[in-house]
Amino acid sequence: MTSSTAVVPTDAAVRYAKQLLAHLGRKNPVEDVDGAPDGGRLVFTYGIGTVRPEDGRLVLEAVADDEKALARVQDVLGRHLERFGARRELTVRWSPDGGG
Repeated sequence: MTSSTAVVPTDAAVRYAKQLLAHLGRKNPVEDVDGAPDGGRLVFTYGIGTVRPEDGRLVLEAVADDEKALARVQDVLGRHLERFGARRELTVRWSPDGGG
């Protein structure tokens, strides 16, 4: 398994989390995330995307079996969030997990 995380500063984290989960959840199952009542875990056929709003930021996590699938999860989450947050110029930058 390979994973990465993106932390996106925003004062509207809950709103963007709900929007992202509702939009992507139309075609993919959404699971609850412990400790994040407004967050969720999107289960794609190629990986998992977790969306967790926190105070002043939205945390995205991508997990997949290989780099190609991970890139796909990152693309779907990042592209949609950047589109939804275009007015606020939200930018998603992924960092690999486990690198220290």
